[in-house]
Amino acid sequence: MTTFGRRRTVWLAALIVAANGFIPAIWILLTSLKTESELMRMPITIMPDAPTLQNYVRVFVDQPILTFLWNSIAVAALSTALCIVVSALAAYALVRLRLPAPGAILSALLAVAMVPLISLVVPLFQTMRTLDLLNTWPALVLPYAVLSMPVCVMVLVSFFQDIPNDLENAAMIDGCTRAGALWHVVIPLTAPGVFTAAILAFVNAWDEFLLALTLSSRVAKRTLPVGITLYQGEFSFPWPIISAALVVAIVPVCVIIAVFQDRVVGGLTSGGMKG
Repeated sequence: MTTFGRRRTVWLAALIVAANGFIPAIWILLTSLKTESELMRMPITIMPDAPTLQNYVRVFVDQPILTFLWNSIAVAALSTALCIVVSALAAYALVRLRLPAPGAILSALLAVAMVPLISLVVPLFQTMRTLDLLNTWPALVLPYAVLSMPVCVMVLVSFFQDIPNDLENAAMIDGCTRAGALWHVVIPLTAPGVFTAAILAFVNAWDEFLLALTLSSRVAKRTLPVGITLYQGEFSFPWPIISAALVVAIVPVCVIIAVFQDRVVGGLTSGGMKG
């Protein structure tokens, strides 16, 4: 294949991926600006005839979406912080300490990541009920952190391997402990990888539905994905209102990715070059 052909193939693949991500989001946004009668009208129209923000008003009036939003932000942020701390320690141990069969440990982590989530629901529910943690943030923070750890550890291992031992040795000669060398030398030098792992953990916790539905039955403790289901009735699905709620749920993640775009892209690019 010629260089032009390869370039055209890459652009075509990128266009397909972009369309797969953007078209559903644009469709949801346009749906949120329609009335329910317009949405049900045939033939289907793409653009709303008379865009309205009434659906967004009802999103904040009909259900306590600010409570759902706060729960999601708190749970995702806490689980991400816990996941990154533990993953950084685990990745550092696999790279720097003389552990037996580090490759086998990474393979085991990958195997754990492939376990279907639905198979863990009953054991987690029983565990949280025994610990009296149902309908609390820790009931979600702890599982989310653990579920994201395998991917975060593998991401951080690929970055830690490129940090020369001499830098840590120099820091320890100057008085740093090994933990101090990790936090003051290794982590700053691998900031793109840390941000990449953090974004992956945060999005995983933000989007999770099954555990949030199972472990939080009280309305005041529900996260945004579960709270959005409350907008539907027993026999009705107000899609414009649900679409408006989905837009509200998408915005925080878009803001985070936009703010940390350079670091995330740098981390993904570096990881791809290493791979």
